[in-house]
Formats: sequence, C-alpha cells, structure tokens
Amino acid sequence: MFELKWKNKTLDLSKPVVMGVLNLTPDSFYDGGRNEGLNNAIQLAGKMIEEGAAIIDIGAVSTKPNAMDVSVEDEWARLKDVLKELRVNYPDAILSVDTYRASIARRAAGFGADMINDISGGQFDERMFETIAELGLPYVMMHIQGTPANMQQNPDYSDVVEEISTFFKNQLSKLAALGVTENIILDPGFGFGKTVEHNYQLLRRFSELKKLGCPLLAGLSRKSMINKVLEIQAEDALNGTTVLNTTALLNGANILRVHDVKEAVEAVKLVGKLGS
Repeated sequence: MFELKWKNKTLDLSKPVVMGVLNLTPDSFYDGGRNEGLNNAIQLAGKMIEEGAAIIDIGAVSTKPNAMDVSVEDEWARLKDVLKELRVNYPDAILSVDTYRASIARRAAGFGADMINDISGGQFDERMFETIAELGLPYVMMHIQGTPANMQQNPDYSDVVEEISTFFKNQLSKLAALGVTENIILDPGFGFGKTVEHNYQLLRRFSELKKLGCPLLAGLSRKSMINKVLEIQAEDALNGTTVLNTTALLNGANILRVHDVKEAVEAVKLVGKLGS
C-alpha cells in the first residue's frame, strides 16, 4: 500500500484519507467568499482537522469554468498570511497548496506547505516539474483538458480513461527524468474539461487508473456532475457527494477532496468496514 514520506512527515494511505478544501477566493463555485478573512479561514481549517481531515488544501485562485484571472501577486497575497498562521496553529497538519504556478509553489514551501496540488498537471507552468523536483514535496498531478476559461466549451475524447491514462504516463515520465518517482498523487480531474457523461465514465472505470502505480485522489464534492443529474444547486448536493465519494472509495480512491469533511470521514469508515 501507499505511504508518502518527505522531510519529517509521513502520510499513511493504507486506508483512504480526507482532504478538506479551504478556498480563499471570492468566486469559487460553492464556497466563494465564505472563508475570506484570516480568522474565518483559520477557524474552518481547525474545524476540518477536528472532524478528521488528514490534509488541508488551500486555494487562492478559483478554477471553476470561466473564472476570473488572478495575478501571481494577488494569489500570494491571499495565501501567505493564512498559510503562515495555519503552520503556527497546526504544526503537525499536512498543508497542501492548490496552485498551478511554480513561483507560488516555491514561496508556499518556504512558508511551510507540505504538498502542491496542481490542477494543470504541469501543463500551465513549464517550471513546475523542476520546482517539485527541487522542493521534494508530495505533488498532486491533475488532468485537465483546456484551461478553466475554456475547458467546458466542447470537451472531447475518444476514450476518456485511456486518454487521461496516457497523459499521466507522459507526465510521470517527465518527472522521472528529473528524479521524481515517489510521492506523486494522481487526480483525473472530475469536471475539468469533461462532460457529465465523461465524468460518469471516469468514475465507473476509476479503478483502471490504479495500474499507473500511484495513489488516486477523487475530487467530486458538490460538482455539476451531481447537480445537473439531480437538477439541484451545489448547496443541496451533500447527499449526492456522499454517494459519489462512496463509489470512488469502492473503486480504489486513496484521497477524497471535499468541502464537507465529517460526512466524507464517515463514508471512509463505513466503506472500510466492508473490508474488515
């Protein structure tokens, strides 16, 4: 089974774990603006840790479809104080930074970040892979077709799982050439350049990605693949999220990235009981 080790920390993935989402953006698709202000962000992170989150994933740029562009300096301004205070308040917590910019990854590492979560899988910044190699931190490599600005305009695949697998193989080989062969987590990117049909094909065949030999992350929380099928809004999609998280766990997910930690932790415990 998988175990990530870096510096003085270890993340045991022999059982699935939960990554709590801490968005610092005013325009995220579900919780935009809710966590603005240092105290609000610290309190939410603490609540998620108490509820059982193994990782807190901090994002300062919205990547929803047609999201506003944010400069490097604005991203860092949103991020730095929260990251600094979280590191002080929760020294043992695993803090992930959700960024596709190598310069932000480097600055975040200097402020105590433990992990980099890159929605572009190394596509948006040619310096990202060499930066990850230098930092030696765990790296979440996500698949996206297109960019947040255009990813949902006309996503097209001949075989969504095979094309994502090929992408991962190519990117993993680039990292291996830089000496990075461990501590890589793969995220197929539900909702990032995929139709509803693509997303459900991907979830149904999620276990096929295990052959790539890396831990798998599933980010399904309150996404449109739930809302469009049930004809609801993201605010009402907790039950649907739990159903899809359970499906992902049964298909081999090692990490669930969620807005609602308590419910995801419960899903992990119940699914784990099936195999005990």
